[in-house]
Amino acid sequence: MPRSRDVVVGLDLGTTKVCAVVGERTTEGINIIGLGMAPSHGIRAGVVVNIEKTVKAIYKALEEAKFMAGCDIDGVHVGVAGTHVQGLNSHGVIAIKDRGEVTETDIYRVMDAAQAVAMPADKIILHIIPQEFIVDDHKGIMDPLGMSGVRLEARVHLIIASGSAIRNIEKCCAQAGVYVESYSLEILASSRAILYPDELKLGVAVIDIGGGTTDIAVFQNGSIRYIGVLSLGGNHITADISVGLKTSLDEAERIKRKYGCALAEAMPQDEPIEVRSLDGRRSFFVDSYALGTIIEDRTDEILRLAWKRVLQSGYIDHLHAGVVLTGGVAMLPYIKELAEDIFEMPVRIGVPIGFGGLKDVIENPMFATAAGLLLPDMDELGEKLYGARPSSLAVMEWLRRAIAFVRRWFREI
Repeated sequence: MPRSRDVVVGLDLGTTKVCAVVGERTTEGINIIGLGMAPSHGIRAGVVVNIEKTVKAIYKALEEAKFMAGCDIDGVHVGVAGTHVQGLNSHGVIAIKDRGEVTETDIYRVMDAAQAVAMPADKIILHIIPQEFIVDDHKGIMDPLGMSGVRLEARVHLIIASGSAIRNIEKCCAQAGVYVESYSLEILASSRAILYPDELKLGVAVIDIGGGTTDIAVFQNGSIRYIGVLSLGGNHITADISVGLKTSLDEAERIKRKYGCALAEAMPQDEPIEVRSLDGRRSFFVDSYALGTIIEDRTDEILRLAWKRVLQSGYIDHLHAGVVLTGGVAMLPYIKELAEDIFEMPVRIGVPIGFGGLKDVIENPMFATAAGLLLPDMDELGEKLYGARPSSLAVMEWLRRAIAFVRRWFREI
């Protein structure tokens, strides 16, 4: 298939699904031109646990996306998640050299100083996200270029991930026939796709509830201040239904998708739900309120534990834009009302915004991460919000882009 257009591909490696979204860059933004999905059986809580199954899922999702988009896919932008990811605030200080005026070299130097922290051998820095710069005693500066002073400081947020987890992802993509152009923390990708600029400035918490994990991010003054991960997600709701109703996980997932509701009192009354037995040979009926109670109890637990992490961030008084829920579990009816009761502040459901083309295809919380992975080079806040990549990863990304360009050039010839 041809690839003469400026195409970018986001690949979301989730616990329950692998999703590939294809976008075409235009002067007006990104148009969605393709989407592919495949069940995920080789990934658990954001970490590859079975290479073969993960490769098959990636290949199937990419084939569907290629067929829909009508183009070849060489490289992908991949999301990273899981409990191996950590956030760390750091601080760097340098002396300004060039006649007391901040240059780009000074900014790179202070960023390098800020990332000079002690880490375990297998950890790598995934993102270096500036929070603010300080020139002499002047704080709260987002762009110090050209300012006069003798001392430059940078407060940054470092996103640290497991090197082995990253290498396993890269191996799976290579075996599926594509290379990784860049990595992005999934909660950052989701936030790029669903948040409005005013929310970033006013202060907002994003809670992305996926199949295996729940990711939390807190933004304030246009920069990320905190990230957290819970080893709880939609699969735990499914497991509770399976145990409570004594049925299979597949049947529990079907029931959750068809009848699920985050508030038991909102379930239809006097409407028994048919459930297949574990062996699938017979059926029985359960009260809808009983199902609603099972779902509400686990959803309530997930939301309260996520909110506890938000409280621990220390930015609870700065969330003037409230909370945004996204991820597959955010599709549960009445989860917004349950969350507002727990958080005691405004809550909205976040779906990808600002896309063209087949935008209606991805206007769903479950596609927030994959859509956000299309945006690293298109976000209006750019590197001021999401930071420069570490030098080693940046070089790798540059080499991959160069190889892709040569491949396309030979193909066109």
